[in-house]
Amino acid sequence: MSGRRSRSSRQSHQYLSSSSSISGAITDDQIADLVSKLQQLLPELRSSRHSNKVPDARVLQDTCNYIKSMQREVDDLSERLGELLAASDSDEAAVIRRLLSR
Repeated sequence: MSGRRSRSSRQSHQYLSSSSSISGAITDDQIADLVSKLQQLLPELRSSRHSNKVPDARVLQDTCNYIKSMQREVDDLSERLGELLAASDSDEAAVIRRLLSR
């Protein structure tokens, strides 16, 4: 499977390299810059214990995992807020319900 993955990775790299001459296509330098920016945003990869050179695939995988984690956290907090609002009859809860229903 790793052989197939690396072959696929090479094919993607060749496609990006060959298509970079097309107007509007993203270049290898732009991809490297975007991956570097993603790496700076990820708490796990931003820490000092990691070297500056982390494989692009790892940065992308960690980015996906981080986004999924944040989405789960948002869902959990939304559920908790809904439960709290359902249990509360205060004026503040009514205001929050109206704001959330927009």
